Amino acid sequence: MVVDTQGQQVIFTNEAQCRDCYRCVRVCPVKAIKVEGNQARVDADRCIVCGTCVRECPQGAKTYRKDIDLAESIIEKGGMLAASIAPAFAGVFEEWEYLRLTSALRRLGFKYVAETAIGAYMVARETAGVVRSNTGSHICTACPALVNFVEKYDPKRIPLMVPVVSPMIAHAKHIKNQFGTETKVVFIGPCVAKKFEAQRQELKGIVDCVLTFEELEILLSRRGIDLRNCEESAFDELPCGRSRIFPVEGGSLATAEMDTNVIDERIIFVSGFDEIKTCMAANTNKGMGQVIEPLLCSKGCVNGPGIKRPGNPFERRAKIIRYAKQFMSAAGKEPAKIDLKTNYCSIPVIAQGEVIEANVRAVLEKTGKARIEQQLNCGACGYSSCRDQAVAVVQGMAETSMCIPYMRRLAEQRSDRIMQTSPNGIVVLDQDFKIVDLNAAFGTMFKTGPSALGRHISQFVDPDPFEKVACRQVEIHDDQREYPQYNLVVREVVYALRSEAQYVGMFINITSTAYNAQQLQQVKDETVQQAQELYAHQIEMAKNLANFLGQYTAKGEQIVHKLLDAVNDKDSFRNKKI
Repeated sequence: MVVDTQGQQVIFTNEAQCRDCYRCVRVCPVKAIKVEGNQARVDADRCIVCGTCVRECPQGAKTYRKDIDLAESIIEKGGMLAASIAPAFAGVFEEWEYLRLTSALRRLGFKYVAETAIGAYMVARETAGVVRSNTGSHICTACPALVNFVEKYDPKRIPLMVPVVSPMIAHAKHIKNQFGTETKVVFIGPCVAKKFEAQRQELKGIVDCVLTFEELEILLSRRGIDLRNCEESAFDELPCGRSRIFPVEGGSLATAEMDTNVIDERIIFVSGFDEIKTCMAANTNKGMGQVIEPLLCSKGCVNGPGIKRPGNPFERRAKIIRYAKQFMSAAGKEPAKIDLKTNYCSIPVIAQGEVIEANVRAVLEKTGKARIEQQLNCGACGYSSCRDQAVAVVQGMAETSMCIPYMRRLAEQRSDRIMQTSPNGIVVLDQDFKIVDLNAAFGTMFKTGPSALGRHISQFVDPDPFEKVACRQVEIHDDQREYPQYNLVVREVVYALRSEAQYVGMFINITSTAYNAQQLQQVKDETVQQAQELYAHQIEMAKNLANFLGQYTAKGEQIVHKLLDAVNDKDSFRNKKI
């Protein structure tokens, strides 16, 4: 059983399911997917653990580390065990389910079950204090994937990041402040990046295990716990304010009560990487934004990759807002103030080697994109431009074979080479039976060459098979035909390319085979004839021999009788003398 996940890669590829679609490359906001040997692997050093590839992979080849065994190990050890449930749960589970969720967790062995919204309230309060005490722009840091992005790819904005921990960490600190540092805290939510956040050196040991909602359902099933058999029960501690709407766009600012004027130019809440990137670029202008609340998952935590249940983020958002309103009166007491400060630092991505312009041009030339007009920028490879893909090839993150137009041209060239080097004669006709292409073997067989292009096929071979295919008398004509004028016996295979209004004829030279077969048949016929003659001769000889033997047998009998008579006469004469 795995009990230590420190330093382990969070997102990886199930290579058996990877199918060369490049969708993960296309959707990865930082292009942390390395394609090598037709396999799309996650580069852990470049990955920001947003989980976009996990959510978007159509084959399910991208997955995240499952920590169910770790959670079971913690449960089995006993002691004070606490569950922190992300506020997105109200958008994932149905009402009857989340009202029984606390009972199910207690059956698992948790002695304290509460909403992470408690920590969200603490973070919002701390963030509001930082913003009010410091002028300039601020970037909220509740989203760990966003933190990873800034630290790795946009470190110049680190000074703008609010130096406050996430709600997960804040709630875990709050729990251990109440029940002691030996308390084991398991966070349950929609986010995969939380697994990486819990491994950060400065946060080590605060959260003991991170499970997604998907993993929770697996764990409950493994332990034989059905929500339908659990009773409704309340959480052990209630959050304050509007913290239950924290996982939706603008939820953090609303919890901090900084959204009183949603059209205030100093307040921006965005979700999705493209919006965040655009917002960050705009924020370089002085006074563009005082507070930015970014959530890397589009539409916020309600669209996290750890959610496998059906439903769209707008429906989940609506359910969370209804839940927050329903339980607005059920507010807890103000949590005790604890230290929530943290620091962020630059973690530059290891360079993949110097990108030399000559090498980029060489890749573009190889793939037939040397000129600007040849660069389609179709995005099929997963990169937004042909140049970006060429740079990735130089860096070792991509392969030229990812370019679909390039591979199509190669396939066409291979097809042409196969046709031209085939020992069989191949001819392609248009709908009027005029030759549009032929290979060298056809020219050799039928004493022609490139000059045959545009001429009617009847000038070289019998057009009847092509006419039968054109009239749909047969779909494929396959027969043997002799062309004495060319000293040829061929096997003809004719079929139609109806979508192109063309006809293909393949002529396989079997002259020598046919000649050999003819000779063999002649030998067989001669052998049979000779055998018949021999048989007749042998029958005749047998008859003659029988006659000859019969004649001589009769003569022999006469001689024997004469001898016997002679002997008898001699004996009679002797007896008379005596």
